[in-house]
Amino acid sequence: MVWVSRVLLRKYGRFMDDLRIYVKGGAGGMGHPRLGGEGGHGGDVWLVAKGKLTLKGMKTQYPRKRFVAGSGANSRIAALKGAKGKDVEVNVPSGISVVTDNGKMLGELNKPGDRLLVARGGFGGSLVTNFLPSKGQTYSIHLDLKLIADVGLVGFPNAGKSSLLTRISRATPEIADYAFTTINPELGTVTYADHKQITVADLPGLIEGAHANKGRGHKFLKHVERTKELLFVVDVSGFQLSAKTPFRTAFETILLLAKELELYKEELRAKPALLAVNKMDLPNAQRNFNELMEQLQNPQDHMHSLPKEMIPADTLIFKEIIPISAHTGEGTEELIMCLREVLDEEAEKTIEQYQQEQLCALRLSEI
Repeated sequence: MVWVSRVLLRKYGRFMDDLRIYVKGGAGGMGHPRLGGEGGHGGDVWLVAKGKLTLKGMKTQYPRKRFVAGSGANSRIAALKGAKGKDVEVNVPSGISVVTDNGKMLGELNKPGDRLLVARGGFGGSLVTNFLPSKGQTYSIHLDLKLIADVGLVGFPNAGKSSLLTRISRATPEIADYAFTTINPELGTVTYADHKQITVADLPGLIEGAHANKGRGHKFLKHVERTKELLFVVDVSGFQLSAKTPFRTAFETILLLAKELELYKEELRAKPALLAVNKMDLPNAQRNFNELMEQLQNPQDHMHSLPKEMIPADTLIFKEIIPISAHTGEGTEELIMCLREVLDEEAEKTIEQYQQEQLCALRLSEI
């Protein structure tokens, strides 16, 4: 039986990947009706991505979470055109989506240096507006953090994702022999002989119903969106979350993971995926692995007895299936090379697609 301790729940609660802030553009300045003057525009509020900043650090640095730009100057005899109000720049982490309270997407900041205008200042008063200024835009916005990684590790709790990340990268996540060890997403870097590096994200273990936000599943699943490829990690012996939940074989585990991703967002099915079958050092592992391979090669023969809610709409096709042991290191070198090969293959496809689009555009311009 698996119990989540209060200590772990408190730690989970401190993980911050969403921060709500208030932004307001400055009001425009008054025009001067007698002289025909124009008030200055209000200042704007900008978000600027910084590499090492976190949302928790932002909350500490800006406890009021309120950002208001300066008002535009009024028109006057000495200056018929009022000065623009002072802009406000808010440093935010890179890798965030910016959404208003009513769900309107304002934009994304994916890398350090990216800038996003989130609240425009009001116009200054002029002849057109009867010399009356307008107010600036006002929003309560959510900064929604999503990891940006080459590879996302996807699996149920205790599948060995943290051990695998430690084995193949320089990351040092917390590891223990119980579920929900990983509370925060962990990032590791895999370095190759030619100095090429790829980032791997160990995402907290999903549970059945994550697509419906069980276990706060949306906070986990959203990180999958920002990875280039998925690495499913399953225990070759199967998985059971607790005595109150059913035991799932490795085959059923794979189906459930695919179903959770599909129900959360169908586009995730288009991501290239690999499968690491972990814990091959355990007794009967080879027999269980052979059975799993037969099931994956003939999935329709083994799904007829399963509930419909477990079965994904499309059969999941893995680029590679690698038996591994994160404990002993068995198969991990092959896995590392497969991750690189799939990423390189996808990069080549992207380049070819871009070249074809440029060629088509050139041909159209010549018509």
